[in-house]
Amino acid sequence: MRTVKEILAGKPKAFNTISPHALVIDALNMLNTVNLSYLVVMDGDSYQGIFSERDYSRNVILKGRTSSSATVQEVMTRDLPIVELSDTLEHCIHMINMHKTRYLPAYDADRNLAGIITIHDLLRRVLTNKDGVNASLTEQLISYDEKGIY
Repeated sequence: MRTVKEILAGKPKAFNTISPHALVIDALNMLNTVNLSYLVVMDGDSYQGIFSERDYSRNVILKGRTSSSATVQEVMTRDLPIVELSDTLEHCIHMINMHKTRYLPAYDADRNLAGIITIHDLLRRVLTNKDGVNASLTEQLISYDEKGIY
């Protein structure tokens, strides 16, 4: 079974980071530039959370805030479940389903952020390695219920 370390090794180095003090409008522009659905919020070398398109729609638009005055730290997602480099693809799928999330911060043995595992990373792995993945795991990702997912 593939590990988080192997999944991250197959991804390009993350360049989608933003400060928690940045304005939401700047985060939106960056999302557009990097063509991703999320940014990793870092305060120096310290991981703070994830800012996603969903954070924008739920915590800015629906709450009457403006992207030109709200900061990323006011609207980002902070409490995501964490995985380690030695965790398996199967474990990640269970975490995504159990916590109803799309993102899993991955930490190395020194407790440093090593990268972000996304639901799309898992889907790509499952689809490219159908024979090596338990059929029930594939079904979990395919029938993934997005109600309440962050």
